[in-house]
Amino acid sequence: MATMRTEEMTLNMGPHHPSTHGVLRFILKTDGEIVHECIPDVGYLHRSIEKIGELMTYQGFVPYTDRVDYVASMNSNLAYCLAVEKLAGIEVPRRADFLRVMVCELNRISSHLIAVGALAMDVGAVTPFPYALRERERINDILEAICGARLTYNYIWIGGVSFDAPDGWLERVRGFIDAYEKVIPEFNRLITGNKIFVERMRNVAIISPEMAINYSLVGPNLRASGVDWDLRRDEPYSIYPELEFKVIVGHGERGTVGDCYDRFVVRVREMEESCKILRQCIEKFPHDQPDFRAKVKSVKPPAGDVYVRSEAPRGEHGYYLVSDGTTKAARVKIRTGSFSAMAVIEEVAVGTMIADVVAIIASLDVVAPEIDR
Repeated sequence: MATMRTEEMTLNMGPHHPSTHGVLRFILKTDGEIVHECIPDVGYLHRSIEKIGELMTYQGFVPYTDRVDYVASMNSNLAYCLAVEKLAGIEVPRRADFLRVMVCELNRISSHLIAVGALAMDVGAVTPFPYALRERERINDILEAICGARLTYNYIWIGGVSFDAPDGWLERVRGFIDAYEKVIPEFNRLITGNKIFVERMRNVAIISPEMAINYSLVGPNLRASGVDWDLRRDEPYSIYPELEFKVIVGHGERGTVGDCYDRFVVRVREMEESCKILRQCIEKFPHDQPDFRAKVKSVKPPAGDVYVRSEAPRGEHGYYLVSDGTTKAARVKIRTGSFSAMAVIEEVAVGTMIADVVAIIASLDVVAPEIDR
């Protein structure tokens, strides 16, 4: 009886594949549709942004931090400014802290909307993505009202924020939350509980808690594997200690803990928690404290180094800064969530189908600028 023989193929996915979430390339070795190897090949978007941080003044580098993660620029602004402020001993006015947290939580919702909408579209469900974009545009309108920009904001500055909230802005945020909280059940009916979508995502690319920790996964990717860790609660900064919110972790809701579906659901539920945080910020907003920016002329911290991290939509976003006592950093090192997420793909993609690789990339919510720094 003749024995069937197969031949391994080497395929390129990217660097311009529509589902690679940026200029990324994956080298696939497959036997038919079965993936034997999935090797990430990064570097197509490298811009030497860390080196630029060493050539610019501390204040001058703030707009560049927008480009580290252009989907959640506010959070990137915040992480860098927190690091500089700790290094230089700058105290931020309380009003600025509230505004910072509010814009960052709005940006978290905006980023997660892109993540869950793009994931659904990548696996064939086109309809939910316009729903996500519609809500994201409403957030963009709110952020544009406070800083004049819709994508790269340069809003959070060293010592505070660039503009105070305009008249009626808090009520505008409240109005968005009221409307958006009614949209989430609609989105869940459309896609989260959709049988076809669930079957497509459940039990795919399972990342155990041990694997997640060993690969240094952070944020929703770590929590989806059942690890209860959130910097906003566990290493609190700004006004987060004053706020109550639930840290969402994966429970294997429709499959196994740490699968693609858990990573999707964690982001959907995190948006609900961000709404709760925003409501508390509106209620506690310090109307009697008008200062929104410390008086900072020239930032010239003493010699030393510091590492500060914050909870961005893609997890830990940290800046390591070394000061030599001048107005420019001697060394800038950025730690992002997407870089470690790319590493785990090489292991979890083995044995899956080629079509599953698209779902894996989208479920990890990687963005190219965070990887190529």
